[in-house]
Amino acid sequence: MKNVITGAVTETSFNPTAKFENATVDRATMEYLYNDGNLYYFMNPETYEQEPVDGSILGDNFKFVKENMECTIYSYKGKVFNVEPPFFVELEVTETDPGFAGNTATNATKPATVETGAEIKVPLFIERGERIKIDTRTGEYLSRA
Repeated sequence: MKNVITGAVTETSFNPTAKFENATVDRATMEYLYNDGNLYYFMNPETYEQEPVDGSILGDNFKFVKENMECTIYSYKGKVFNVEPPFFVELEVTETDPGFAGNTATNATKPATVETGAEIKVPLFIERGERIKIDTRTGEYLSRA
């Protein structure tokens, strides 16, 4: 059994006749606004209410999210337990080494930093200032935007 709030997994035996209350997980699409220390603020686009979320809840893939991007917020009984960024984002490359000619028969890559500060591997032909598409689930370069 997994606790969706804490992530703790426990092994438990149940009686086959046992009855359980259904857990209702609320899912809402909210816009990321800004962060203030360890709190990240999201806004409901319909009610304009702001929801602060603790930074410890955010996964590694949140490093690809910038202001005004929509994310899916999961909560149980009003407590947020997961923030899911969009699957694909388009970001600008702010820093990378210049490409060089050479053996490109293999999938040669180089490190690049995008506008959110995240570092990913990109093909040699990508230059500084270009917009690229990234899969936030894997953190991999997909294509030029």
